[in-house]
Amino acid sequence: MTDDIVPLDAPGLAADPGLAEALLALNTAHEVELSPLTPTGLARLVETAFAAWRIGKGEAMVIAFDQAADYDSPNFLWFRDRYETFVYVDRVVVASSARGRGHARRLYEGLFAAAEQAGHRRIVCEVNSDPPNPQSDAFHAKLGFAEVGAAHLPDRGKQVRYLERHLARASE
Repeated sequence: MTDDIVPLDAPGLAADPGLAEALLALNTAHEVELSPLTPTGLARLVETAFAAWRIGKGEAMVIAFDQAADYDSPNFLWFRDRYETFVYVDRVVVASSARGRGHARRLYEGLFAAAEQAGHRRIVCEVNSDPPNPQSDAFHAKLGFAEVGAAHLPDRGKQVRYLERHLARASE
């Protein structure tokens, strides 16, 4: 992991309300691609995450879970129904003002390394197909993700494509 990637933890968020505010604002700015998040929700996600990291105070963040997480997202559950082990990227987001600096790539590379070290053999995520997210599609394709399924989520007004990237050095 690079020096500019900082781990998130619930006590740290509680101790720095400005940090939580900045990350919630980042999430809200990209709520269509992600999902709404409250201060309590952010703390809970960070508390149960396999990996929760940020760059800057609110430039970028990633939150990911492994298969053992107590998480009820329909997308996470889709993967849990199909794979014994995995690391699920719940949200990765970069502020518009910080794009083009490689933040998302560095966050993913750190996640790939952490997942491999923990013995995982796949990273999974979903990308909206409706509303479309062509930038995310292109980014994930460059990182080696491939489509493994799709779903319509009428309660969220979305259609998603489920993606998977196999990791190189997994013990499983």
